[in-house]
Amino acid sequence: MTMNRVQFQPGLSMAEFMNNFGSDAQCEEALIASRWPAGFFCPACGCAQHGSFRRAGLLYFQCSACRHQCSLIAGTIFESTKLALSRWFLAMHLLTQSKNNVAALELMRHLGVCYKTAWLIKHKLMEVMRVREDDRLLDGRVEIDDAYLGGERSGGKSGRGSENKVPFVAAVQTTPDGKPQLVCLRQQPFTHEEVAAFAARSIAPSATVVCDGLWCFGAVQLVGADHERHVTGGGKACTELPQFKAVNTFLGNLKRSLGGTYHAFNFAKYAHRYLAEAQYRFNRRFDLRSILPRLLHAACLSTPNPARVIRVAEVGR
Repeated sequence: MTMNRVQFQPGLSMAEFMNNFGSDAQCEEALIASRWPAGFFCPACGCAQHGSFRRAGLLYFQCSACRHQCSLIAGTIFESTKLALSRWFLAMHLLTQSKNNVAALELMRHLGVCYKTAWLIKHKLMEVMRVREDDRLLDGRVEIDDAYLGGERSGGKSGRGSENKVPFVAAVQTTPDGKPQLVCLRQQPFTHEEVAAFAARSIAPSATVVCDGLWCFGAVQLVGADHERHVTGGGKACTELPQFKAVNTFLGNLKRSLGGTYHAFNFAKYAHRYLAEAQYRFNRRFDLRSILPRLLHAACLSTPNPARVIRVAEVGR
């Protein structure tokens, strides 16, 4: 059997990570280089002339023209944190290099923080991933399918009507011969209107969408995409059809990863972030060494998200 070069690539080892980002000083240098690659400039007036100083251990820059002061972490996902940057970098490394997922409880033990802090760090970073993937557009051959997170509750409704099941759409862009390239996931109900909105946001008009017999997927034609419909019926046999190998393989891996990592989470409230995390990592799997600097850059561009914002449910995502 031929070795999968993507799956067996070395990635960024823990030893190399510690050599490059093991201290707060190294993390500060990496954050400065990522946030201001051409050198610091004042966010208020744009002047590049500045001085620097520290207050309570935090690095600040002061504009020489307008005297505006800006901390290293102001306006980023790290704003107002009391945690050392080296802990944040370790969290980003663990979340991006893991084959499956890293639960907040495991993150708590690795970082040496309380569970509440670990949970908030994880969700803030997942929100950065979600925002970064929000405008993902699939083109070419695209396999699409309906899926659910969660299981049946004792005494509740069974099947798709279960109160504990959260529906989401999975779309996988493939090569002409069916090799997976990119994925797009979105938590939403399976209605004609919602699928049309998903297609307008995530499917290019030049795409060819391959789907099963679910009627609502015909809405992809509203954006101009070709619609290739295969009525599969039910049962295990429909999951083994070659036309849907990429999306079914991805969904199988996703559900095993989530089920094997998390005992439980609030599907209705936070599914959009867990799906975005899986999407972010999958779409960058071809170069594992670059995921950490890319996530750092996205974190620099992200607006601050305090805990009260992170804990708000995002209904209808």
